[in-house]
Amino acid sequence: MGFPRRRLLAAVPLCLAPVALPAALSVAAPGSALAQTALLNVSYDPTRELYKDVNARFAAFWSTQPGGGVVTVKTSHGGSGAQSRAVLDGLQADVVTLGIESDIDVLADKGLLAKDWAGRLPNHSVPYTSRIVFLVRHGNPKRLRDWSDLVQDGVQVITPNPKTSSGGRWSYIAAYLWALHQPGADEAKAEDYIARLYKHVPILDTGARGSTNTFVQRNEGDVLLAWEDEALLAAHDLGEGKFDVVYPSSSVIAEPPVAVVDSVAKEHGTEKVAEAYLRYLYSPDGQEIAAKHHYRPIDPQVAARHAAEFAPVKAYDVATIGGWRVLQQKHFAEGGVFDRIYSGGR
Repeated sequence: MGFPRRRLLAAVPLCLAPVALPAALSVAAPGSALAQTALLNVSYDPTRELYKDVNARFAAFWSTQPGGGVVTVKTSHGGSGAQSRAVLDGLQADVVTLGIESDIDVLADKGLLAKDWAGRLPNHSVPYTSRIVFLVRHGNPKRLRDWSDLVQDGVQVITPNPKTSSGGRWSYIAAYLWALHQPGADEAKAEDYIARLYKHVPILDTGARGSTNTFVQRNEGDVLLAWEDEALLAAHDLGEGKFDVVYPSSSVIAEPPVAVVDSVAKEHGTEKVAEAYLRYLYSPDGQEIAAKHHYRPIDPQVAARHAAEFAPVKAYDVATIGGWRVLQQKHFAEGGVFDRIYSGGR
């Protein structure tokens, strides 16, 4: 079967949505005057609802802290890879909360932040995790239970473009890891499965939220490969009774990291409040907000309180196949595995 005619959808314009707060005042050292400022958090697609809550709660918290004050936080959302490139092109992010570490590594490689950025915050700068799951139409009419089902005749799979979307890369790697762990499998057989899978993908949106809209609102495709948080949002909050979440036999530990963009924060004088903003994600309140929005908390006590909300699923760690620096270059760089299979080179 040849590749179907596919659409690569244009990037969604950046959405800068300020939180409705009093006039912005920045942080200064205790005993000094407060000056006007704001924080910009450049994030990826599915975190819109999460950071709307975080921004408001952090602003209330920070106003009570010694040396704190009134702060506004603006957010920008889009495909993680596209967001990373926007920061490289000059978008003035004080912090980035992207979907995959390779999109922050790119910024570090260009000197916008330190190369040891991942060691600055707990859990290698990952305050919550997710999984890749299937979102299907209610009743699962195509009986899609596992990765092998996605390459059956007549199945259309919706997933974002892994060149621009971290959700697209995590979905690709979740599928690849499943294939790599099948009896008698090797890298060539796993890549062959990926090539067959993408023959069933009729549309490549630039970001995860775009793919969710394609599946949920435009009613295209039989299954959406999605972040667990995005799938649960769609199933419980956007279309209750219209969709089911299916956990395949294996997934991947999806780790969206966070970092202060040192060069920008230094220029803006926001280093202190920017770091405090990210550390707030690790606080009990920040962890509860993450759980509310269907992210898996890393705090053991908070995770225990919400254990019933997250189905157990076998999940592989990308470190077992080299980590993201290796995977990014091998699979998603120009001329990599994805380019070869998508252009029909295999």
